[in-house]
Amino acid sequence: MIMRIFLLLTGFGLAVLGGISTVAYLNLLTTGYTMMDYFEFIKSRVECYLFLVGMLIIWLSIYFPGKEE
Repeated sequence: MIMRIFLLLTGFGLAVLGGISTVAYLNLLTTGYTMMDYFEFIKSRVECYLFLVGMLIIWLSIYFPGKEE
């Protein structure tokens, strides 16, 4: 149970970091970037993948079957 809570909190932290980075980079749209330029830029940034990794860890900590106590 402790491991699941640890994974949940770790995944939440990573998802927050990645989500904040992704939203912060939306400011590029005001400087003249198009949506396609924005998505190309997001694909090249490692910190934006933290959102997906964090969501995967959260999903695994909730739905992955564990031993029943």
